[in-house]
Amino acid sequence: MQEKMLRVLELRKVIDRLKKHASCSLGLKKIDSLMPFTALDDVNEAQDATDEGVKVLRLKGQVPFGGILDVSSNVKRSKIGSLLNEEDLMDIASTLYGGRRFKRFIEGLVEDGIELRILKNAAENIIPLHELEQEIKSCIDDNGHMMDSASQELRAIRQQLRTFETRVREKLESIVRSSSYQKMLSDSIITIRNDRFVIPVKQEYRGNFGGMVHDQSASGATLFIEPQSVMTVNNQVKEAKAKEAREVEKILRELTAKVAEHADDILLNVDILAEMDFILAKARFANELKCTRPIMNDKGFISLNSGRHPLLDQETVVPTSVMLGGEYQSLVITGPNTGGKTVTLKTIGLLTLMAQCGLQIPAGEESEMAVFKTIYADIGDEQSIEQSLSTFSSHMVNIVDILNKIDFESLVLFDELGAGTDPQEGAALAISILDFVFARGARVVATTHYSELKAYAYNRPGVMNASVEFDVQTLRPTYRLLVGVPGRSNAFEISKRLGLRQDIIDSARSQISEDENKIDNMIKSLEDNRKKAEKEMEEAEGRRKEAESIKSDLEKELELFQNEKDRLYEKAKQEAEKAIEKARETAEEIIHEIRELQKSGGQIKEHKLIEAKKRLEEAVPKTKTKNKKVKAVSTKQEYVPGDEVRVLTVGQKGHIVEKVSNNEYQVQIGILKMNVSEKDLEWVKQSKPKPEPRSFVKVSGNSDSSRPELDLRGKRYEDAMLEVDRYLDEALLAGFNQVYIIHGKGTGALRKGVQELLKTHRNVKSTRMGAAGEGGGGVTVAVLK
Repeated sequence: MQEKMLRVLELRKVIDRLKKHASCSLGLKKIDSLMPFTALDDVNEAQDATDEGVKVLRLKGQVPFGGILDVSSNVKRSKIGSLLNEEDLMDIASTLYGGRRFKRFIEGLVEDGIELRILKNAAENIIPLHELEQEIKSCIDDNGHMMDSASQELRAIRQQLRTFETRVREKLESIVRSSSYQKMLSDSIITIRNDRFVIPVKQEYRGNFGGMVHDQSASGATLFIEPQSVMTVNNQVKEAKAKEAREVEKILRELTAKVAEHADDILLNVDILAEMDFILAKARFANELKCTRPIMNDKGFISLNSGRHPLLDQETVVPTSVMLGGEYQSLVITGPNTGGKTVTLKTIGLLTLMAQCGLQIPAGEESEMAVFKTIYADIGDEQSIEQSLSTFSSHMVNIVDILNKIDFESLVLFDELGAGTDPQEGAALAISILDFVFARGARVVATTHYSELKAYAYNRPGVMNASVEFDVQTLRPTYRLLVGVPGRSNAFEISKRLGLRQDIIDSARSQISEDENKIDNMIKSLEDNRKKAEKEMEEAEGRRKEAESIKSDLEKELELFQNEKDRLYEKAKQEAEKAIEKARETAEEIIHEIRELQKSGGQIKEHKLIEAKKRLEEAVPKTKTKNKKVKAVSTKQEYVPGDEVRVLTVGQKGHIVEKVSNNEYQVQIGILKMNVSEKDLEWVKQSKPKPEPRSFVKVSGNSDSSRPELDLRGKRYEDAMLEVDRYLDEALLAGFNQVYIIHGKGTGALRKGVQELLKTHRNVKSTRMGAAGEGGGGVTVAVLK
């Protein structure tokens, strides 16, 4: 790609904007060197990397990338034996820590099942070098100072140095505090000159202290003197500092040598982290502009869906939708000045370059972009009349250069093709140039003012007209690209709106040829039809959205209704269970009392039995009914002992014991017996004759008389467990050796519950899963004791 084309299409401005999203100088270097790829595989790999970065930001919001610096120059210096200072080493340790933290972050995402092929491979190649990082940090603190703990020698030297400094200060403080020396000092302070402790002495008292003068004030009135009494200790301080410097240098050399040992690994880490910062910068850029990943191809096909120029205000820019390289490979855009033709041209070229750089583009989903080996553009604003010749010449020089280089893998963008010269000659040249580019197989988008090119697109296969819309009512462009409709000059309509006399406009129309008038009328008819179709489509879309909204509201209301229904049902169930439990407790209490009376040997008096029966009847839970309609039957139901019935006022099942009177039956519910009116009964199941020995089958679903079984499919868990327990007792009484419990496969919850119950049941000897011919995993076989 030519650097000139990247500048003309403003890719460099996009790159400058991308730099703002880099976390460190490593990413900035990668961004600076960004160039479009020209191979489809390379472009797809770069797009994959950006897509992974976008995925990470979407899931985590932020990526830990702090503390990472470009330490490549420091590491290379260590390889050639240069001494690294404390700050250089701390930068290296900070970068090693940042790389190690980033590695853990990516590995954590991968462990969570997030697919990150490129970032995962990069993280795996980062070498932690934790020991080197800790060694540096154990010697140098966060402020870049060598710590006493860096070595035993340094600790001892600094301890000695502090001792000597304390002695010097004590001696000088005794002088400063002495009343006899107060008048001789300019100030009662201790300061340092030339790395030695001194005191400020007035000029006239210089001889009273002896020692050495290290400095004087600007006026010369104050001398900074090192008294003779502290010179020896000051010398010891200086010697200790020299030892300290030598020991610090020794430690730095040792650390530098260790960095040099791992130099290649550190440089590899730096390269990987630079690439990671670059990928994440592209992802942040994509988020900022609400970009999407384009589908890439090497067939020269572009299908841009609502593409937006990235350097314009994203809130106000009008999206452009355009196709190129399918049914047509040349697109001719016509329309008035300031209508957005040049912006459309630049948008197509710039988004193509961005996609080839591995950047996501500000466009709608499923946009498709082509990979071109070369992109050429002749774009520039029209100049004044005085400069028209130079403008035409400069454009033609550029066009000649383009025509000499294009091939079938090129994208060519011409702005105002043929402008700057005689309109008739310019139009003829434009047509010839477009024919030449078309013949070379290149994809081309051209903008023009010439009406001759409107007919050109109709007469050439593979060429399509397009225009930028202009609103005659407001006299403003809408910046919308209309593919398939050539542009109109709108000069007459605009003049009329601005107040030009109608007779002048009519006279002007008569100067235009009949063919041109027909073309203009045809274009106007196309625009009117298009606007009508768009209006109808908008109305249909509005109705569709309204229907979807109503559907959504109804679904929400239905869900609320179902939730409320389930809540009320559960509440009623709990209340019923409490009432039944209370009734059961009362019944057990009454039965216990009767048994106690029997045990005592006393005869139960009639009034006691009547009282107990009354208490039993009162214990039965009462339910309110709202004129519940009972299903009508064609004939009166005659109940016989053993029939299973439902007592409507209680809501419980029981069976008929005997008929008490014409309209009353005795019904047993569990251990309770009560007299119930016939109209309060609902027939459930007819009584069955008692089974013959060894042929009893308790059926709950499908059964086979030769293979006793219990079918639990479709039942609730709690009901199923109760039914299994009851069925096993009945099966044992019937004399079965083994039974088949059919629970189905489903989620496995019912099967697990059945098997756990069978393992602990008193009547079960052993269990096994059903064989292939017995239902397999959907059946459990229980061998009875």
